[in-house]
Amino acid sequence: MSDVQHLSPEAHQRLQEELHDLTTRGRVEVAQRIEAARALGDLSENGDYHAAKDDQGKMEARIRHIEAMLKNAQIVEASEVASDVVVAGSVVTIRYEGDDDVERYLVGSIEEKPAGLDGVISPGSPLGLALMEKKAGDVAEYEAPGGRLKVEIVAIGS
Repeated sequence: MSDVQHLSPEAHQRLQEELHDLTTRGRVEVAQRIEAARALGDLSENGDYHAAKDDQGKMEARIRHIEAMLKNAQIVEASEVASDVVVAGSVVTIRYEGDDDVERYLVGSIEEKPAGLDGVISPGSPLGLALMEKKAGDVAEYEAPGGRLKVEIVAIGS
């Protein structure tokens, strides 16, 4: 994960807190669970031990993921987000060609966990790249697994 991660100050802070919690309290709790399961005896058929080791693996993967995101983070203030063109941090309303429904997305990181939006579009994805620097009323075209798609940018901003 070497690409830049655009994060709001709030998401950056939340990720730092989650990382601290996982590397302190989380690691201690999992280690205690593993030690307690080991005390039960035979590890080859010890479900508690295997569950704790599985949880440990998932937690360590999440720690690595957060560390990589924070290492490559670029903080994007809401006031810095251009309102007339699509940039990382923009909320964009789009309509797919041939569809009457509109969908609202944040162009940014999934870690932003938007409420009230249809989801997140990564700025580095084919759709995200096609939307960048476009204005409301523009049509963006991109290559999807199912073929070439066109989307109209209906609005930019909340």
